[in-house]
Amino acid sequence: MSPELRDAVRRLEALTGRTVADVADGHARWELYRAALASDAARPGLPAAVMAEADAVLASGVVGEALARVPRADRETWVRSLAPSVRAFSERRACELGTLEDLRSGAEVQALGPELVDGWSDWLQLRIAAEVSDVSVLRLLADSGRTKRIRRTAAEALG
Repeated sequence: MSPELRDAVRRLEALTGRTVADVADGHARWELYRAALASDAARPGLPAAVMAEADAVLASGVVGEALARVPRADRETWVRSLAPSVRAFSERRACELGTLEDLRSGAEVQALGPELVDGWSDWLQLRIAAEVSDVSVLRLLADSGRTKRIRRTAAEALG
């Protein structure tokens, strides 16, 4: 365990009021990270822990959880806290969250067609079908969504 990770964990413990009995235990660190994610005071200290985290899967999981909770402008900082070898998923999720937020707010999608929908992950298609009210987007997903569940959810949203 690196001194940087040990220090980051100790700072998070102080901010969350939680103690990790065995800092080498990834499950224990995950519970601390989850507590920090839920704390406005502790969340800013998490990127330092992610950068020092030796377990790339754990670090990626923390960033994945954070992306949905932080403002759009902060997502790049979170993604960059990951090692380059494990950034791809989080980069994509940050972009998808931006697309979802744009569609929720009523922003028009340029070049709306099956080609665009094909580039959306199943996760994004399903979230859009369940959370967006734009009739043209829902109609497109009802017709061209990747799975039956996505197509059914969009069709049901259309009424």
